[in-house]
Amino acid sequence: MTLDKSYIPLKTSVDVARIRRSCRICEKILVQLSSCIREGVTTKELDSLAEVLIRKEKAKPVLKGYDGFPGSICTSVNNVVAHGIPSGYCLKDGDIITIDITIEKDGWYGDGAWTFITGKKQSPAKHLVKAAWQASLAGIMEVKAGSFLGNIGYSINMIAKKHGCSIVKEFVGHGIGKEMHEEPLIPHFGKPGTGRRIVPGMVFTIEPVLSLGKPDIIMTEQGWNCMTKDNSLTAQFENTIAVFKDRIEILTLSCGKLKDFIDYPPVL
Repeated sequence: MTLDKSYIPLKTSVDVARIRRSCRICEKILVQLSSCIREGVTTKELDSLAEVLIRKEKAKPVLKGYDGFPGSICTSVNNVVAHGIPSGYCLKDGDIITIDITIEKDGWYGDGAWTFITGKKQSPAKHLVKAAWQASLAGIMEVKAGSFLGNIGYSINMIAKKHGCSIVKEFVGHGIGKEMHEEPLIPHFGKPGTGRRIVPGMVFTIEPVLSLGKPDIIMTEQGWNCMTKDNSLTAQFENTIAVFKDRIEILTLSCGKLKDFIDYPPVL
């Protein structure tokens, strides 16, 4: 992801309202898909349903056709870090799957991702999903006008280490608005007091990918599916954050206050 680091497009309250509408669509569809994630369902079936739901909202599934990507959503299962291509793979009891949705509505983009656990089988997956959620929240809690982007990454990495997980450093958050990817980029590691200053008008995603093993990754032949080199499980939560002078807003989370979900994500 190569962007113009000299320019960050700041948003007005009206711009934020438009981005919020797109983000709410992402959240709504993730909630709708959650009831369909069960043993025997293929990731292609989830993709087809997602496209129907997106178009029902009179929105565009941005990922479809993006640089040749064939799906409307990314479906990353187990050791697939990100950009999982929907396929005929049937979900099994105990699988974890990250669904990443990007939509465009009236020229404004929304972006969000949740990790789900398939079935009821007990596995290390629940620990990993909880760790990924808490790491993401730790980063969100560092967001405020006047702070630094390095604070976000530092807190995320500390929580990941606390849970015995590692951060896949190749994937970063990003600004969003009238483009899917804008400045600033948001690393999920860093040092306090470093990086760009956070200012009102910024809208960006926080989306750390946590691995139960080492963070090293490999690409598959398709050029999209990115997997952990040691086949360890991965999990990710992506939220879009708007920064105001005296507060922040999680545009992809309307289902309650942040303090209601400190330990576990809404999907658990």
